[in-house]
Amino acid sequence: MGKQFALASFLALIVLLLDQLSKWGVSRIIALGDSVPLIPSVVYLTHIRNTGAGFGLFQGRQWLLIWISVIVLGVIFYLWDKIPEKKYVQIGVGFILGGTLGNLIDRLFYGAVVDFIDFRFWPAFNVADSALTIGAILLGIYFIRDGKK
Repeated sequence: MGKQFALASFLALIVLLLDQLSKWGVSRIIALGDSVPLIPSVVYLTHIRNTGAGFGLFQGRQWLLIWISVIVLGVIFYLWDKIPEKKYVQIGVGFILGGTLGNLIDRLFYGAVVDFIDFRFWPAFNVADSALTIGAILLGIYFIRDGKK
């Protein structure tokens, strides 16, 4: 593992820490189901426990989602030495790794993922979800632009 992978590892750790700290904070200060306006009529902190995936898919299927997370982590670690040295790919991998670990920890220890960023017109989400989305976009760009080479 070369020094180019330090970025992916570092970002995964930062995402994981930010995710778990933010979920811990929300769980400590906002009762489950309660909502606090951060910017009124724009964004709220709403303490939700999600037993499914994004958009409420696979509700109550924790073991399926846990296994999907384990498979994603396994694929990342199996292909670790083959990850391109492009910085944006390293960022994408780091975000996906950190986000997957963050939500997996919630599923294993709490039986649900803590979501709290709530725009009211979109399902509530968390830091890990945001990192997963950004990571997937970055890897998608790589596969569209450079993946055929």
